[in-house]
Amino acid sequence: MSAPKDGPDKAAARSPNRIVKITLDEKSVVRRAPEIEHERAVAIFDLIEDNSFAPTGDLEGPFALHLSVADNRLVMDIKRENDQPLTRVVLPLSPFRRIVKDYFQVCESYFQAIRSAPASRIEAIDMGRRGLHNEGSDLLRQRLKDKVEIDNDTARRLFTLVCVLHIRG
Repeated sequence: MSAPKDGPDKAAARSPNRIVKITLDEKSVVRRAPEIEHERAVAIFDLIEDNSFAPTGDLEGPFALHLSVADNRLVMDIKRENDQPLTRVVLPLSPFRRIVKDYFQVCESYFQAIRSAPASRIEAIDMGRRGLHNEGSDLLRQRLKDKVEIDNDTARRLFTLVCVLHIRG
């Protein structure tokens, strides 16, 4: 959920240390289920609305971010708002493999449950889903800590996009 326009995060939204545009490498992405496509769209919308993204060094934003996967690595091409390249951050994806696999399994159970399961079952699955999502976003923040400083909400939304990039044909 995005922060209210007149809320306390309004000043943070104007900070130069933020992402104003984000794209995914669609060449490496296969056709996605409607639920996954919805999660991707919400993550991008919420990320653009409110985020904190500060690459190390003297780089100034706002930033455009392009995410892709190459050779089992997450590639984050950080650019100026006008798409002028600034730097590239590359992270191995192997530390995320277990969390992403477990997250996909729980998400599939969740999407099936919301069709017919009782509310208590849906809530239990959703708690597990949120727990794995938190674990993944914490790992992402830890892996980025010497490269890019991000807040928890930004990490959560970026982790969602990392998961989307894991979907292969």
